[in-house]
Parts: sequence; C-alpha cells; structure tokens
Amino acid sequence: MSGGDAAGRLVRPFTLTGGRTRPSRADFTLITTVTAVDPVPARAPRPQPEQSRILRLCAEPLAVAEVAALVDLPVSVVVIMLCDLLEAGLITARPPHPVSRTSPDMDLLQKVREGLGRL
Repeated sequence: MSGGDAAGRLVRPFTLTGGRTRPSRADFTLITTVTAVDPVPARAPRPQPEQSRILRLCAEPLAVAEVAALVDLPVSVVVIMLCDLLEAGLITARPPHPVSRTSPDMDLLQKVREGLGRL
C-alpha cells in the first residue's frame, strides 16, 4: 500500500459518516441482527455505495459485527451507517434474544456430565 492509499483509508470512514462520531440511536450492539427490507420503500433516499453494499450483504440476517468485518470498516462507522439505513426504512434491526434466567435443566446437565465422563 502506498503512502497515499494509507492516508485515503484514514479519511474514508470520516467521510462515510458525514463527520459524525456517534450514532443517532442506541439500537445496535455487536450481536444485533440486521436485515435489508425487501422491497425498498419508494420514498427511501438513494444509499451511498458503501450502504448499498451493506444492503446486499444483509439480504440475509447478519450481526452488526459480521457486517463490519465483511465491509472491512470499524464497527463504530458501520453502526452510524446502519442508523442512517434504519431511519431511512431500508433495514430492520432485531435485538439479541434474552438469555433465560430460569434454573438450568438438571436432568440435561447430568446427562452431559455422564457423557463427558465416558469420553
């Protein structure tokens, strides 16, 4: 990578977010599931090229962390872009399923223990 490429890469995330450093919403965690809306609403603004790539990737549900890895951008930048897409009605976001707070199934735990003992 030449020196010019490195400098361009440092500026790029800043321009993708319009200079914003904080998301406009608190909907997104690393494991929030994001899915593109199909069909795209007629009144939706035209997405940036990077947002279009995110929409293509999210044809199937993906976690925010996966989206960031696939587009090779920092999670903080991707979250700001996802906020814009959510507000434009182009994606849906689902929080992770809560972990059950009930007591563990003791019978199942006993079977696992016995199975591990046989190994």
